[in-house]
Amino acid sequence: MEILKVSSKSAPNSVAGAVAGVIREEGSVELQAVGAGAANQAIKAIAIARGYLAPSGIDIVCIPAFASVVIGNEERTAIKLIVEPR
Repeated sequence: MEILKVSSKSAPNSVAGAVAGVIREEGSVELQAVGAGAANQAIKAIAIARGYLAPSGIDIVCIPAFASVVIGNEERTAIKLIVEPR
């Protein structure tokens, strides 16, 4: 499963396009976000991607979870959002 890392500076429309493309190609994608701003951008991107995929008859769902990631030799907790067709 492809992992897309989202930051607080990520453009939701760009992330949504990437999510839609990966869903069409591979069937599922994982978004990782560290921090409230990044999680906000990721959720917005999923909502926008849902609109991009709906005309194709693809309805997506999001499964939230936690993940440990290493950033600069420091372990951080990330929000992991698994996106897949319903």
